[in-house]
Amino acid sequence: MGQIIFDTATTINGWIADEQNSLAWLFAVENGETPDAGLFPADAAVLVEGSTTYEWILAEQDILAHPEKWQDFHGEKTTFVFTTRDLPVPDGADVRFVSGPVADALPAIREAAGDGDIWVVGGGDLAGQLLDVGALDQIALSVAPVALTGGAPLLPRRVESDRLHLVSATAVGQFARLVYDVRS
Repeated sequence: MGQIIFDTATTINGWIADEQNSLAWLFAVENGETPDAGLFPADAAVLVEGSTTYEWILAEQDILAHPEKWQDFHGEKTTFVFTTRDLPVPDGADVRFVSGPVADALPAIREAAGDGDIWVVGGGDLAGQLLDVGALDQIALSVAPVALTGGAPLLPRRVESDRLHLVSATAVGQFARLVYDVRS
């Protein structure tokens, strides 16, 4: 069984999106639009997203009109989207909508991943819910040299230092890459 990894970009003051749920701040950073391969789990078997992240990706790339763009980021990977609403699916994409407690959806997500890793793309509250049920194995952050005045918080939970073990801290271009293992 693979790991469940929350891997995301964040500002130095802990926001993953601005007040309009935009990531324009991220793409303005040098190499923000074409990040180094080491800045995300490219080998993950399954992606997991909240509905805000999913809708932002669809809108930002106009994916419904250009479904081939889905492959650029998601490839052939199954993507689970947590939502309580009916949302569109790009042609050819393997998107599975789930609702309710994350613990209830985990068996299907793990089955789809097989022995591969599961990448929690966003958002922070979804990652927090996985942390709450003891399912999150790793938090990997690409910290950008940007500060925002508000928006979507990185991880809207109190997490004490006894829960996180620093695995690595490296510079990748303009980003500080921090990887933590999550302890039970």
